[in-house]
This record gives sequence, structure tokens and C-alpha cells, in this order.
Amino acid sequence: MEKNNLDKKHTLNSQPDEDISFDDFDELINPKPEDTDFDHILEAALTRRGLLKGVMAVGSVAALGSMGVASLIPKEALAAETRFAFDAIDANTLDDITVPQGYSAQVVTRWGDPLWSDGVDFDHATRGTGESQMKAFGDNIDGMEVFAHGDKTLMVVNNEYTNIKIIWGNREEGKYETDDDVLKGKMAQGLTVVEISQADDGQWGVVKDSPYNRRITPDEPMAITGPAAGHDLVKTAADPAGTTPLGTYNNCGNGRTPWGTYLACEENFNGYFSAENEEHEVSPELKRYGVSAKDWGYGWASIDERFDVSKHPNEPNRFGYVVEVDPRDPASTPKKRTALGRFKHENAEMVINNDGRVVVYMGDDERGEFLYRYVSNGVFAPGAETDSLLEDGKLYAAKFHDTGAGEWLELNPETAGMANMAEVCVHTRIAASAVGATTMDRPEWVAANPKAPEVYCALTNNKNRGIKPNAGGDLTPASGPNPRDENIYGQIVRWRPNGGDHTNNGFAWDLYALAGNPKLHTDLNAGSDNINENNMFNSPDGLKFDSNGVLWIQTDGNYTNAEQFEGHGNNQMLAGDPVTGDIRRFLVGPNECEITGLTWSPDKRTMFIGVQHPGEKGNSHWPEGGDAVARSAVVAIRRDDGGLVG
Repeated sequence: MEKNNLDKKHTLNSQPDEDISFDDFDELINPKPEDTDFDHILEAALTRRGLLKGVMAVGSVAALGSMGVASLIPKEALAAETRFAFDAIDANTLDDITVPQGYSAQVVTRWGDPLWSDGVDFDHATRGTGESQMKAFGDNIDGMEVFAHGDKTLMVVNNEYTNIKIIWGNREEGKYETDDDVLKGKMAQGLTVVEISQADDGQWGVVKDSPYNRRITPDEPMAITGPAAGHDLVKTAADPAGTTPLGTYNNCGNGRTPWGTYLACEENFNGYFSAENEEHEVSPELKRYGVSAKDWGYGWASIDERFDVSKHPNEPNRFGYVVEVDPRDPASTPKKRTALGRFKHENAEMVINNDGRVVVYMGDDERGEFLYRYVSNGVFAPGAETDSLLEDGKLYAAKFHDTGAGEWLELNPETAGMANMAEVCVHTRIAASAVGATTMDRPEWVAANPKAPEVYCALTNNKNRGIKPNAGGDLTPASGPNPRDENIYGQIVRWRPNGGDHTNNGFAWDLYALAGNPKLHTDLNAGSDNINENNMFNSPDGLKFDSNGVLWIQTDGNYTNAEQFEGHGNNQMLAGDPVTGDIRRFLVGPNECEITGLTWSPDKRTMFIGVQHPGEKGNSHWPEGGDAVARSAVVAIRRDDGGLVG
């Protein structure tokens, strides 16, 4: 969620300006230093623009060949006709879901819908209570997956955060007034596990009272695994052993494992910590992650002391991880996998390498942060023990060179200058800065092509590119896969590991797409060659491949449809062909929403997507219309002829 406006001062437990993002709030309370020595760096970057334009000539064999990676495009595919089974739709600003002719969209479940019979229907006047929210579907959907379990269909959904002015919209000032208000906001976050079923007419719905239905909240008992388990940095008064934290929240993207578990990814965890004394100074390590004495307006410390960072300074070290959940076992304990590093995780894209080792690609979604890779020491074998695969391995950060080559830099005590691997796994951002990884334009979802050894990452935008360093003081010159100063449109980078081996430390990269507005610009802001006035978009966020090797692109950007974003319309989902570079718009969401989360039914005849924060500025009543409160929801999309959609 990327917004602007930094002109308002915020205090502890106050409601931030509705237009301020998590990143902007972090910068407001922990200002990054203005850079004063960029001139020579920017001059060098500008001289590379000729190379960069070639790198961005997506779909051009000549451009790819000039980089020595022409093998990315199979020769037999060059003359192939489009693989898209739909006609592109136009951008729009309707307060509804728009899909191509021949497709239908249906709401499956919404924020506040009860999961059990003893729950209550959503109350548009009060927005519910803490108790009702504990028994209901969570708010603001992000990553999601569907799992087949015998004859059951199980869905796991991240409930990333909650819109303060909506969930407390029954209060005069649009912020919490009682402890139960705070509890309601807290219980709206976490994860929802739910059984869904399809009726004879094809419509999907929740199976109430299913034994698999589960809410995993910020108070859920967890386990810490991997190098940081039991380390002094994660010990607290309530958990002196440092092995049993409570809860997960602000989960953004996700991943799934071949052994049938779900990976939830903790992102903007810092915005929930505060201190009674607003002048309290946190440690430099906590400041690197945006933790301060001021929270984002949720007030959790007012009902749960562990979120007071002055009293429990290690509590923030217990968040920012990938959390593994077994949806088939409602009694299972979720596990925080510290070996995969601690940062603002977007998603966790898992690949089983040719030699059986597990590789997980991950982005840190903040301006100027890094792209990561984890490689297990053990190998995956169906039916064998899997716990060690996400506990014992090596962690890397990416370095991109302007030549179109790149390398993975190992993060270990020696390279990071730290005492042990536990410190590396808790202070992962600091370790990546130490090895000189490339600062990126907000790495969001990573997606691996099932049809070729190549990987894509959405770099959503970065208004600070070429202007100021990241939170760790690392310079952010416009270069390599981040070619534009003050990047407002975003891009998608892709790379191929050397030799097709995901454990190889070398790779070749190019830009699959540089988002922009060719209607207004003729320079780099026009976008790459595969962007035109019929498919332009900004701020790519969610990325996922279907089983046919089509790349689905979801956006979370500026939806004003004005000025620099004229013609972009509401946030949307597009389909991309990795071979030809063709990009086609498939879906447009309702007003002021983000389109995020993507998965398919086991038979591939239904696509599920999430609509997050519709009406975040008060200008939507989707999905119910009228005077109803706008509500985040899961949407099922099917072909009218019953054909495959993924």
C-alpha cells in the first residue's frame, strides 16, 4: 500500500492521515538522512541509459541476445500465437469487479463473515466487536492458497491489516475509544483457515463449523525454529527460553511447500509497537526496522504490554519472519522459520532445485531494501522429514551489476561481521547492508516460472530512488534493475540462474517490464516496449505463475486516474507471456482497492483473488453497494463455459 502526504504530525495512538503509508510513517518518525553526495553517482547512472534501454526492450530477441541471455526464449516459441484465453479489457474507475467477456466473478467471503454458527452476521453500524471478530473472517486479504485434503477444499488467507477509519468508523473521530475497539482491530489481523465448497450452480462458499476452520491471531501460540531459537535477542520476560512467541500479524504475501503447508510472511510488524514515553529511544537495530515509541494508531500496547517497546525491547525481534502453518491440522503450532531471515517479508517463493535442495526467494518490501534467497542444506524427499529444510541452510542477498549479470552474496557471521548466525537471522537487513547487496525499489512478490528456470520480482515503486539512502544509510543510485530516479511506476525484474541451477551463486538478469505512461512520456517513464496505452499500469505488486507458465501481475498503486497516472484506472490484474513479453489486462477492481492474492481450485477451473482495502478513502461501498461498509473479500472467477483458468 503506497500513499503520499507527509504534512501532518502524528502522536502516539493517534490516527494517521488516511493518505500515509507504512513506509511514509516510518520515515516520518525515523527520518532518513538526505543524501548530499549523489552527483557523481547519478552522473554515472545517466551514462548507462543506453544499456538500460536495451535491457528493457522486453520481448526483443536482439535485446536479450545483447545481454548474452537469448536462451531465455525458446526458439520454437518465438512465432507462437497468444496463449491468453481472453480479450483484454479497458481500464476503468467503476466501483465493481470487471472481468473479460465469457468470465464471471463471485464473492466467496468477506471481512466479518462468521465462520461458525455461533458467530454473528457482520453489523454495518458497529463493525462488530472483539468477540465477533474472533469468530469471523479477518480483514484486508493478501496472500492466499487453496489445498486439497481428501474430498475437502481448504483455503488459507493472510489478513494483513485493518483500515482504522473503517473498522472504527462507528466512532465519532474514526479511532478506537475502548479496549474492545482495540481488541477488535487486533483480532481482525492474522490468518484465516477455512473450508470452502462449490455448489451445483458453481458458486463457492464457506463451510460453517468445519473442523478445519481456524483463526490464527496475534495472540496465537507459536514456535521459533532455526538459528535464532533460544537466542538472547528473542528472549522476553514472558518467554525466558526464547522459543514460544505469541502471534503473527501484518502478513503480506505467502508461499506454499510441496509437503502441503502454507508460508505466511510477516511484513510491517514495526507499526504496532509504542511506548508510554513518546521520547523513548529504541536501539539502532530496532530503528533499522522502523520500530519507535510511536505506533501506527492501533493502540495494541494499551491492552497488551508486550507491545510497549520500552518495557519489552526484544518483543519486536520475535516478528518479521516467514511462518509455516499446516492447514490440515487445526491443532498444529505455527512455526516461525528464522533461518529465512527477518525483514519486512513480502512473499516466499519456493523452488525445489534439480538436486532436491529447497530454494526460497524473498523480497523485503521497503524503499531501498534487498532481495534474498535461502538454500537448504538438506534435500526434499516426498514422505521424509521436512522440518530441517527450513531450519538448516544458507541465506543470501542479491547483487545486480549493470552488465546484466548478478550474484548471490552469502550472509554469515564472517561476511556480516556478526557474532553468530542467530544475529544474522535477527538483524538480516544489517547483514545485507554489510555485504553490499543492491538496494531495490521495494521488492514485492517473487514468482518462479514452472516452465523455465527463471524468476521474476515486482519492484513496485520507490520515490526515494536517487534522492536519499535507505534506512540503513545505503546509497540508492538509479542503476541496474532500478533505472529511474524518483520511480513512481515500478518495474518487474527477472533473472535466470547460471546453468539453470537455482543454487548457483551467479545469474543473468533483465527487465521483463518497466511500467509507465506512454500517453504522457517519451523517456524512461513511458515504460518498456511491451507497455502501451491499452495495457499500462503502475506499481506491480502481486506476481504468480499459473500451471501453464502465464505470469499474473497484480497492482497496488495510484488509482487517481489523473496526472502522471492518467489512463491507469483502478488497480488491476494483468496476464503476461514470459516468452513474447505480451501483457494483457484481465481484471479491474473496485474503487480505492488493491488486487492481491492469487490461487486456484484443485481442478484449475476457478481462480481466486483478493480485493484489499476497497474504499480506503471512503469512496466505495463494494461489494454490497448502497450504504454498506466497504469490505475486503475473496473473489472466485470462472469461465462461463466451465473451462480451465489456470
